[in-house]
Amino acid sequence: MSARQMKLGLFLWAAGHHIAAWRHPKAHVTAGIDIDHYIQLARTAEAARFDMIFCEDAAGLREANVGIASQTSRSIGFEPISLLSALAVQTSRIGLVSTASTSYNEPYGLARTFLSLDHLSGGRAGWNLVTSASPIEAANFGSTGLKPHADRYERAREFAEVVTGLWLGKASGHDGQSFSVRDPLDVPRSPQGAPVMVQAGASDVGRDLAARTADVVFTAAQTFEEAKAFYDDLKGRMAAYGREPDDIKIMPGVSPVVAETEAEAREKHEELQALIPDDVGVALLSSYLSISDLGRYPIDGPLPELPESEGMKSRQALVIEQSRRDGLSIRQLARHFAGARGHWRIVGTAAQVADELQARFEGGAADGFNVMPSYFPGELDAFATLVVPELQRRGLFRREYEGRTLRDHLGLKRPA
Repeated sequence: MSARQMKLGLFLWAAGHHIAAWRHPKAHVTAGIDIDHYIQLARTAEAARFDMIFCEDAAGLREANVGIASQTSRSIGFEPISLLSALAVQTSRIGLVSTASTSYNEPYGLARTFLSLDHLSGGRAGWNLVTSASPIEAANFGSTGLKPHADRYERAREFAEVVTGLWLGKASGHDGQSFSVRDPLDVPRSPQGAPVMVQAGASDVGRDLAARTADVVFTAAQTFEEAKAFYDDLKGRMAAYGREPDDIKIMPGVSPVVAETEAEAREKHEELQALIPDDVGVALLSSYLSISDLGRYPIDGPLPELPESEGMKSRQALVIEQSRRDGLSIRQLARHFAGARGHWRIVGTAAQVADELQARFEGGAADGFNVMPSYFPGELDAFATLVVPELQRRGLFRREYEGRTLRDHLGLKRPA
């Protein structure tokens, strides 16, 4: 039995993370705008003792082609901080983490919003910092295009510095390269000292920013070796910023498909895969590779050589590596990618899923996982009733919450 226990987040995404989730016969088609649906999911996760709910966000459509967008599970959903404010009064213990962009916000307003959510929830809020890598988002904010990766991260570094200072009551009088802040916030320190800082960037500059400022990192890794290399690299950067390796929790995404038998799990997975239209799968893959014309290449041929992206550099590298390593055609790669957008996928029984999670956790490749159910509520229910009890039986996951705040759940220090 392991004395150290893994952390679990629930990555909310309307109908589910599989691109064709909304087409599943047991999925909730209008989930994106049904608050009762989200309340049900939050309560299921809290009853299973998850550490937190995690919401992503994009300040715009995910797909410019309306015909493609109308066939995906990514098209409709609430603004996440508003959603989490509603869920805060329907739950009492689970953490509430939302994504917000440093490119399309100002630090004073964002710091005030998250600190308010932290008070409203009794110390359960967290901010997932992203720089935003989509030109579709840029077009909604008067921008002439997506800013270069290095420029976005330079702005993000100063943004995070200002927000953290405001939360700690230290940033008034800031006059920097991108931001000027005169006054302190009109909200006092939060019940957990400051909201938890989450990041998802995995490029070299993204890792440095995480090592400097993040409490939690959400990442993607297909293989144990990739996950272990990222874990060791990021933990190794902490000392340069006067921090201990355990000051940050690394939680890769995982999309399990679980059932009572392996055959049932594989049947569930194949049922979902059969619902993917090829043009939708290729369009999703194209958006993460930052290529607009992938559809002009033979779909049963290999991925072409691609220039380095100014968008999501680490995700582009992960996809290219997988295509080369596994010898996948564009069609095969698109269908694989559509299941969990490049995140790790496990198909099997509760014991098989727990074996895989345990191996990465005890092998020093993860502190926990951000769980990405293929469709809601069915796959979340399956994970909560089959996998969580198996992890608890092995001593790998809590049976009860140890504290009241998100920092308590994650075992993070309260900031001075």
